Amino acid sequence: MKELVFAGGWMMIPLILASVLAVAICIERFWTLRPDNIAPKHLLAQVWMWIKNNELDSAKLKQLKADSHLGAVLAAGLSNSRHGRDITKEAIEQAAAQAVHEMERFLSTLGTIAAVAPLMGLLGTVLGMISVFNEIMAQGTGNAGVLAGGISEALVTTAAGMMIAIPALVFYRIFERRIDEILIFMEQEAVKLVDVLHGDREVSETPEG
Repeated sequence: MKELVFAGGWMMIPLILASVLAVAICIERFWTLRPDNIAPKHLLAQVWMWIKNNELDSAKLKQLKADSHLGAVLAAGLSNSRHGRDITKEAIEQAAAQAVHEMERFLSTLGTIAAVAPLMGLLGTVLGMISVFNEIMAQGTGNAGVLAGGISEALVTTAAGMMIAIPALVFYRIFERRIDEILIFMEQEAVKLVDVLHGDREVSETPEG
């Protein structure tokens, strides 16, 4: 492995840095984008109980907002419910937009790595091939083994770029899909809350889980 790294030349340095950054982002996003951490399934049921028992106060709203992204969305709706349905929905949408922004953090960087890594690898190969042709001009084509070795070394960066880009793209799509699923669930829960707050749904009719 060490020989391959050295064989790729100086372009292996940005490729290695890109791979380290991609791995760090994937680990961080896997930990952060846990559905139970962002949108607990039973959170709305807890809010129902607070509403039914008249236990909803500023302390519980503050706790709700701090616990999860879904809690922040629900808290925004509850805090503005007295201003009417439209204001409630607007507050929920603003809180949801903030939640989306936080969930998508670092994903653009991961997508950029997936797009740029093959180009960096190709650049390394082109630079390597230029060196090979310079050797041909200086020494001729008599030593086929040296030329073959130079060409194979030049291709190392292309292979490295692909090895970085493919998993980065796969994980990027996985995280996008996970965010979409979480947002659909959050939207469904927010709609239920708005319906209850503005009389279109009875609290007793709402699911507990």
